[in-house]
Amino acid sequence: MTPSPWQPISPAKPVRTPKEPLTRERIVDSAMRLMVDHGYDAVSMRKIAQDLGTGPASLYAHVANKKELDQLLVDRAAEQMNIPGHADPDRWQEQLKDAMREMLRVMRANPGVARAAIGNVPLGERALLSTEWILTLLKAGNLPDQAAAWAVDLIPLYVTAIAFEESVQGASGWSEADVERYVGELRTFFNSLPADRFPITVALAPALTSGATGDERFEFGIAVITAGLASLAKK
Repeated sequence: MTPSPWQPISPAKPVRTPKEPLTRERIVDSAMRLMVDHGYDAVSMRKIAQDLGTGPASLYAHVANKKELDQLLVDRAAEQMNIPGHADPDRWQEQLKDAMREMLRVMRANPGVARAAIGNVPLGERALLSTEWILTLLKAGNLPDQAAAWAVDLIPLYVTAIAFEESVQGASGWSEADVERYVGELRTFFNSLPADRFPITVALAPALTSGATGDERFEFGIAVITAGLASLAKK
């Protein structure tokens, strides 16, 4: 029997799409997505590995541990900070307030990054540039070296605490009505205290429970910090 000239063609083997190489940048991208979408506590090496389609062990070739990942997250957020190029000695106080507002804006835009920043000295390049800018402003205000060194720790600590508190409240799912109700209950509690033991607290109950939303308290804080630092300036 003569073999047929028409031979069946073997099906082509499926072409595998090569995996995108695992890099530190991709790991931080994934961590930022998880943090912004689900909060700081959702960020783990295991979940990042799942997101990137790899095993947790492979991440450690690029990121040493969770502490280093926190540093990378803070530095990635710091990339979003707008840093002016010139410190004006006549306007250093207002420029310092603007720097604190900008820091808070970035932390609000990246929910969870405040938690990553707490307890860490920022050592990434972009975070260090932010530190350098604040130090530049403090020296433009003629602050002593030691005062400037301590202030550059105090300032981010205050802003981070505000952002962290906001993120905790946001994670609780509180609406504006919930906040107003809580503040009202707090005011009622202060008013109910024994006036003979807590006379000032009772008297200031309305003031203690005002400005609980928005930026009023934050603006008060940066005004106090800036004025206090200005009082330390060398004459």
